[in-house]
Amino acid sequence: MLVTILFTAFALVAFIEKAGNDLIVEQRYAETRRLRVEAYSALEVTLAVLNEFRQTDNGLHSPAEGWGDPLAFAGYTPTDGRTVDIAFEDESGKISLPRADAPTLSRLFQSWQIAETDADAMADALLGWMQRNHTYTSTFEPDYDQGDLPFVTPGRPMRSYGELADVDKVRDVFYDTDGRPTDFWYRFVDSVSLLNFPRPNINGAKPAALLALGQFELTQQQALSDYLAGTGSYQSQGPGLPFQSPAEAQTVTGPGGNIAAFATTISALRIRVTVHDGTSEFHLAAVVAPPNGATVVQTTATATRAETSASAAGSAAQQQPAQATASQRSPTASARSPQTPAQRALNYPFTLLEIRENDDIPPPPPPPPPSA
Repeated sequence: MLVTILFTAFALVAFIEKAGNDLIVEQRYAETRRLRVEAYSALEVTLAVLNEFRQTDNGLHSPAEGWGDPLAFAGYTPTDGRTVDIAFEDESGKISLPRADAPTLSRLFQSWQIAETDADAMADALLGWMQRNHTYTSTFEPDYDQGDLPFVTPGRPMRSYGELADVDKVRDVFYDTDGRPTDFWYRFVDSVSLLNFPRPNINGAKPAALLALGQFELTQQQALSDYLAGTGSYQSQGPGLPFQSPAEAQTVTGPGGNIAAFATTISALRIRVTVHDGTSEFHLAAVVAPPNGATVVQTTATATRAETSASAAGSAAQQQPAQATASQRSPTASARSPQTPAQRALNYPFTLLEIRENDDIPPPPPPPPPSA
């Protein structure tokens, strides 16, 4: 009898613990769903404000135009006493990796105190990974087909920064012996975008882009930074207005450098939304592009696979009789068919290139090591 009571007590305690955990999980899930709705509502309001400024100012140039706090501008009030923070990052202020050439990448790596020969080899390795039939110009010779698991390079721009771990020569610098990203990896992610856009926005250009693409001296970079922030020699006049043309930026940088490598409008904007409700938070990160802005890397299967698929499709078409369309099979099919894409178009002002929630958002990079 005592044994039965003992086992019953253990079972009851285990059941209560499991039920408690299940309730906590369900509560957190329900709370996440509520905060998620708030985050997407704030994102939509933000995009509406951005579109208004884009139409008024002929494109987005910089938050200094007045859209740095879009929720306040729109008079948006979060529900149930929550608070919402909006932060922006000009993704088009980086170097576009699909457009980068070997000299640009080499200058970038050399600015990190990497020897010129190694920088040239790393740039060569990256281009060999991303371009089909790439002709290597440095001493680097890939051996992907000699490993334990031989493979061929993808021959297309990178879709993920994680691919850096597979690129010969590059992985030795960007990863430590335990396979963890080094400070160089975080510098690369901060300086180089995987999106495809012709020219970076000089109003939000990263120092790496100003150096590697524009070949600006440090004094020129500092002049641009001081003008836009209203510091240094421009402290008395306050932050300067965003540049509307590269020629305006040239008046600040002075002669020298490649000002033609830059644009003055944003091609891709990263929006970070954080909803606070007591101790609970929900994070949403989205990358949007205006019309004719940045695009993601879109690739199809390799040429061989494409040709094979085309041949197979052709053979199947020859072997099987053509089937009647839906409208031919039924006289009322066309009446029941949905509207055409043109009729369903929302004319949304931005293209959503990326969206991440909570755990899918990469953690921030570690702080740089203290200088010696």
